[in-house]
Amino acid sequence: MYIAIEGVIGVGKTTLARLLQPAFDSDLLLEVFEENPFLSDFYSDRERYAFQTQIFFLLSRYHQQRRGVKTILESGRNLLSDYTFAKDSLFARINLKGDELEMYKRVHEALAEKIIMPDLLVYLSADTNVLMQRIALRDRSYERNMERAYIEDLNQAYDEFFSKPYDDTPVLTIDSNPLNFVHFPEHLKLIENRIHEALNISPYQAELPLNP
Repeated sequence: MYIAIEGVIGVGKTTLARLLQPAFDSDLLLEVFEENPFLSDFYSDRERYAFQTQIFFLLSRYHQQRRGVKTILESGRNLLSDYTFAKDSLFARINLKGDELEMYKRVHEALAEKIIMPDLLVYLSADTNVLMQRIALRDRSYERNMERAYIEDLNQAYDEFFSKPYDDTPVLTIDSNPLNFVHFPEHLKLIENRIHEALNISPYQAELPLNP
């Protein structure tokens, strides 16, 4: 079983993947983004560093997905990932244009053919204001110059992309605005229950109520 969690920067993908790991007895595949040498410069000057940042992420995600996903699934173990390969193209459509975007599309299309698709994609949605609050709370140095307009653009792109089936992969959309699955176990249990239901894995029960 392979479950991928998606959502805009700051929504809580990695945290949720770590918290769900025991419930699904799974391995974790976490995105490695700190190693991108262009990331800090990109947030300071997006137009100048967009292409370098995007190509580095594309190749890094491809190699991680090809090695990690294949190895784990072939071993018969369950897998939880905090990203999908497809997310890269969402960022590219916002950050690149002209010849750079066309070149990126050709490379992405060639690489995507070799990527294993998840059994379920969990899309955590959130309002832009909520995302900005969460980004500020985690206070990563390279995110301090992040513009609200950029997060809003990403949010709209994510909502549009994951509003329909993703290459025949089922998409479970969860509104994370009222959730705090770090501090409230019942919120985490609600998400776990909905994943079980989406995959038709017993046991699951009728939707659980949230704390006010």
